[in-house]
Amino acid sequence: MTDLAPPLGHRLRWTFIDGLTLVGRELGRLRQDPGELVAALVFPAVMVVLFGYVFGSAIQVPDGGDYREYLMPGLFAMVTFSAVMGVMTRMAADASRGVMDRFRSMPMARLAVPFGQTGADLLTGLLMLAIMVSAGLLVGWQPHRGLIPTVQAFLLMIVLRYALGWVGVYVGLAVKNDQVADAMVPLFLPFTMLSNAFVPTGGMPGWLRFLADWNPVSALTAASRELFGNPGAPSGDVAWPLAHPVAAVLLWSAALLVVFVPLSLRAYTRRGR
Repeated sequence: MTDLAPPLGHRLRWTFIDGLTLVGRELGRLRQDPGELVAALVFPAVMVVLFGYVFGSAIQVPDGGDYREYLMPGLFAMVTFSAVMGVMTRMAADASRGVMDRFRSMPMARLAVPFGQTGADLLTGLLMLAIMVSAGLLVGWQPHRGLIPTVQAFLLMIVLRYALGWVGVYVGLAVKNDQVADAMVPLFLPFTMLSNAFVPTGGMPGWLRFLADWNPVSALTAASRELFGNPGAPSGDVAWPLAHPVAAVLLWSAALLVVFVPLSLRAYTRRGR
């Protein structure tokens, strides 16, 4: 019996090419609606000013140091986590408006649509990080350990953002429509706040500290502080993700991809039935 299925290499190449086409579609949509892009790019600068100057005067950094240098890695982690909300709302909007049905009628790879969404979000995320880095430099933040650790910190953010984008794909496909997705966006904010991004976790109640220490936002924040040489790097008897933050971020990223890529593909397939 002849196997008519295309070889694996051909399927991967097909998925990649179709996905890049949809990345271009998402970027083109942003050009047609620049307000969304402007809002996404202004948000990081507003966060630097709000948290750095409004809260900075009232919060003491453990073992001393400038609060804005302590803060910036947490803001980088917060922007990284925004991938979930952005991809979720766009996927839900496409699904509820029938765009997904049109894509399914075309001869394209099944993973192309979520691949395109996560790829476009990654490019938008890089722009957001660039804006936040510029704002951080203007308020006095800087990395202190040289080029290679600095690059490693930003690579960790990119890897985790891409993995979180797949979480957004799945949630966006799981909700009924884009109105529900929009209503869910504020629910993700406490997840970023329940971390070491803005304040140390040492003063939290035990159960709350446990949740904060094992939050991937905390791992990314701790890894960034360590690689940038900023104040607040974990020391002493701390939870495993804070004692080994780089490894924790990589493990979180791998786990999210292993879980949510298959779930997203399954949800995308079922959504058309």
